[in-house]
Amino acid sequence: MTPAESLILDAKQAILEEQHRRFQALQREGRRGEAVQQFQVTLTCASDLLNHSLAILDGLLAKQRNPEPPDYPPVLPDSRAL
Repeated sequence: MTPAESLILDAKQAILEEQHRRFQALQREGRRGEAVQQFQVTLTCASDLLNHSLAILDGLLAKQRNPEPPDYPPVLPDSRAL
């Protein structure tokens, strides 16, 4: 996982936590209609975070199954063997 991917996941996690806090506050205040709307936003954030995490994991699995060849120079045949 790249540093950029890690940073994006951290940001999405922070957004999710903030949305969840808002939902809980609305629920405590008894603002049911607003809480239901906030719950939908919270679920959307959670879904986005999970989908992004799965995409990163899929990429890591693909790299393990098909590792990139090393950046070595090609081996040239020995001219004496010709």
